[in-house]
Amino acid sequence: QVQLVESGGGLVQAGRSLRLSCAASGSAFTINGMGWYREAPGKQRELVAVITSGGSTNYADSVKGRFTISKDKNTVLLQMNSLKPEDTAVYYCSADINLGGFTYRYWGQGTQVTVSS
Repeated sequence: QVQLVESGGGLVQAGRSLRLSCAASGSAFTINGMGWYREAPGKQRELVAVITSGGSTNYADSVKGRFTISKDKNTVLLQMNSLKPEDTAVYYCSADINLGGFTYRYWGQGTQVTVSS
């Protein structure tokens, strides 16, 4: 069994920074890639940033130049700078994990990020 545990959300003023962390734990798994998604009230979950096992990254246009995703072993970080009120959402960590030759997507429990104007 694989678990993703997130931390780092909170309430900040616009223009400030937050860093989200997500650690994967379990046994006998290989991570193919990790990422962050967010879900604002009344909206669908959307991709924020992803990083492959090789370190390639991809970002939503709305966060390019402000957010940085990085990975260290089984932990993925999201550094969020110059936060805007429209970044307010529940942020979910994801991990594409290989178990026994099959790839499964796991999700964290979500962490609330609220940006006040």
